Amino acid sequence: MRNEVAAPSEQSFGTRIPRPRRSPENLRPRIMRAPLSLTGAGLAAVFFCLAFTPSLLPRTGILQGVVAGITAATGYALGTAIGALIRIRFRFSSRAVRIWWRVLAVLLLPMIATCLVLGAVSYTHRYDIVRTVGASLLTFGLILLIARALRLATHGCAQVFRLIVPDRAAYCAGTVVVAVLSYSAFDGLLVAHLFAVADRSAAVINNGTGNGVHVPTSALRSGGPQSLVPWDTLGRQGRNFVASSPTPEELSAFAGRPAVEPIRLYAGLASADSMQARADLVIREMDRTGAFRREVVALFLPTGTGWVDNKVTQSLEYMYAGDTALVSVQYSYLPSWISFLGDRSDVVDAASALITAVQQRWAALPVNHRPKLLLFGESLGTYGIEATFGSAGDLVAGADGVLMEGPTFANPIHQQLTRDRAAGSPVWDPVYPGLAVDFADTATELRDRPGVRPKVVYLQNSSDPIVWWNWSLLWKRPAWLRGERGPDVTPSMHWFPWVTFWQTTCDLLFANQAPTGHGHVYKSTTVDGWATVAPPPGWTVADTIRLRERLGS
Repeated sequence: MRNEVAAPSEQSFGTRIPRPRRSPENLRPRIMRAPLSLTGAGLAAVFFCLAFTPSLLPRTGILQGVVAGITAATGYALGTAIGALIRIRFRFSSRAVRIWWRVLAVLLLPMIATCLVLGAVSYTHRYDIVRTVGASLLTFGLILLIARALRLATHGCAQVFRLIVPDRAAYCAGTVVVAVLSYSAFDGLLVAHLFAVADRSAAVINNGTGNGVHVPTSALRSGGPQSLVPWDTLGRQGRNFVASSPTPEELSAFAGRPAVEPIRLYAGLASADSMQARADLVIREMDRTGAFRREVVALFLPTGTGWVDNKVTQSLEYMYAGDTALVSVQYSYLPSWISFLGDRSDVVDAASALITAVQQRWAALPVNHRPKLLLFGESLGTYGIEATFGSAGDLVAGADGVLMEGPTFANPIHQQLTRDRAAGSPVWDPVYPGLAVDFADTATELRDRPGVRPKVVYLQNSSDPIVWWNWSLLWKRPAWLRGERGPDVTPSMHWFPWVTFWQTTCDLLFANQAPTGHGHVYKSTTVDGWATVAPPPGWTVADTIRLRERLGS
């Protein structure tokens, strides 16, 4: 009687058994019927659970599911690779593999259920479990489908190359061909199409006008009477900028003395053909309105859409009773994250052209007749300012005061100041000796800082992922999760390879939807920043608190 031996499973491991050499003819069925990897499923479940641990910001249920699906797919890939290495030397019978699958289910299913429940009731995540699990399974399944499709494509290409080259060279060539074609399809079709759709949508929004925004009747506004900049060229955010200043009556009531009407000037993308031309146009507007005769001239580098937070601008106008000239230019109408990924040269060109033009005109004035020159950057705008000056010393010397709000993780000067901070100072509140630069996690801590008044202040929430994101999160614990933590980072947050990277990456998407003082939302907390770098004569902490109350924070 002939003994029949069951073929061992591809996922099995254990007793060392000589592995039979497979012929080319039986490769395709094995790939087509490839079951789930045992070790891959185990690590996928572990990574899935880790994805429900706290991160910098709360996440919606759908987004939490996407994070869990991505991290589970990462764990599956890693586990599959480990299983493949084990199978080189050890194999289990099919019966043993079935037993291990049952053991895995008994061990991991309760752990997964516990993580889902704990995540749903924790303060970091509030979501519907069914939707979250559905989103995670859909994400995991889609990534697995793509991976297996690429595997089949590589196998197919290799079969063609086997006709002319040895097996190993054929599979190497097949891998290269699939990788190149996949990247070309991703970059040329998917990414380019998404950018084109985003560009068209942003262009439509840019051409609109916000509710309650009307053409200025004052000659001290761009787009108003006698302005060199037509109203319809300002763009949506430019129209908001010039039309949202407080009235002299409101300023007088707060200051307790007569106020003047503030100057607000702006050049949109359609106002001139080039960035340099827009900067020159703004200079002519400043000369026309007498901006250099004001007590303060402030340059604002906006976000990617051209938006400037109105509470930031109004803070200065209230502090100086309207004796201000606020100036900004638009360099894009796309959201900052798209502008950041697409081409950062636009914000650098805008910052360089505007700052250089104003500085030259300002430096030509008699020393005793120069207004106070201030700079403000938010998010991507901070990157443009830093790239313009190039070094911390030049940044300090470049203006009478610089306020940087929510600097990006790519900012060169911010990176250098953080890296070379004084020993013992935390990364979220670094001390840099020898320069008039200060950092604040919470704006109120600026009120109690001793010593010389800084000329440059960075406002950076310790829960702002735009400040702290980095590629190294994939493989290394970040400094902001070592030692003393920022006051806005939960002690329950821990670093896990790959998992924390995807958590923080998804936190980027909702950084602007956090409450004031958290995430990437600063708003009137900048009153403390202005009061630190450029306080008017006689300004007190009580005035700062009063103004913050006036602006609603």
